[in-house]
Amino acid sequence: MTRIARFTGIKSLGMAAAFALLPMLAQAQQMTTVKGHVNNEISQPLPGVTVEFSNDGGKTFKYTTNTDANGDYTVNVAPGDYVVIVADPKVPDKTKNMVDEMPNVKVAAAPLTVDFDMTRKEFMDKISPERRKQIEEIKKNNAAALAANSQVKNLNAALTKARADIAAGNFQPAIDAMTQSVAAKPDEPVLVYTLGQAQLGAAKYDDAITSFKKAIELGTNAKKPQPDVIGAAYNDLAKAQAKSGKPDDAIASYEAATKVDPAHTELYAMNETITLTQANKPDQAAAAADRVIAANPQRADAYFLKGQALVQKASVDKSGKIVLPPGCAEAYQKYIELAPNGAHVQDAKDVLASAGETIHTSYKAGKKS
Repeated sequence: MTRIARFTGIKSLGMAAAFALLPMLAQAQQMTTVKGHVNNEISQPLPGVTVEFSNDGGKTFKYTTNTDANGDYTVNVAPGDYVVIVADPKVPDKTKNMVDEMPNVKVAAAPLTVDFDMTRKEFMDKISPERRKQIEEIKKNNAAALAANSQVKNLNAALTKARADIAAGNFQPAIDAMTQSVAAKPDEPVLVYTLGQAQLGAAKYDDAITSFKKAIELGTNAKKPQPDVIGAAYNDLAKAQAKSGKPDDAIASYEAATKVDPAHTELYAMNETITLTQANKPDQAAAAADRVIAANPQRADAYFLKGQALVQKASVDKSGKIVLPPGCAEAYQKYIELAPNGAHVQDAKDVLASAGETIHTSYKAGKKS
């Protein structure tokens, strides 16, 4: 009997405990999803702030979550009446860290959205004059930044279009676009340089010279000078100077390009070689060709231009034989070796043949002259 009584007692106690848990289990299952977004007084999302739910007037907080990087939050809350508070977690004092609040939030069974928009009139009316002044200053700065970003976007689009027009030979539209762009941002060297390129293409050499010099000045005085932009401006300045009959100025500009942007020596020295050859300055042309060769020993046309420069100093001996100056035959021979099917191979062979030189198809260049 005693065992039965004990067994029955224990069994009865277990049933009572089970029945007592049923309301608690039912309540635990009745949770509602509450989500929302938090933004500040200038409509920017507030990431990392705390969103807290209190059902005792803010004395304690039953549910707490944080906003994500986009200022959004999601939390499961039991149905009931709440005060929802946005707090700054960087302020440890609970009595001073409240940023915003939403009283009388009724959470029922259906999902609920509770947003905090601090641009609303009710919130803005409560802020201090100092904070209001800060907000106006931020808005002003943001507006200026947005305007600047918009301008940069428009200028980049104009620059891309102008470059395409220059490549296609449509120089006047590029001039018009870059003239407007330079007027909008006169301190940007790339814009001024591109204007010069369009003017050079349109054979407006004086205008191009002015633009390239301005681009060089702006680029040199920039906080972070760009050697490639400055060098390119010097290079194209030299082209414009050569086209306008100023070979000495062009040579000086090519030399300046090489100094400021040595990474592109081959390009600048090659252009200088061509200009010097056209200006009938054979010694200087040959020296410039040597700089190209030093930068790229496999560049065949540099050897041909060196030969062309030096052949101007050829002489004729008493027997009527053409005597080539030192280094001339070697330059032509190397050109033939590197470019056996080159456009000027026959010209090189003719010069060598007229001087009685044997053409070596496997010529090995010695020391530079």
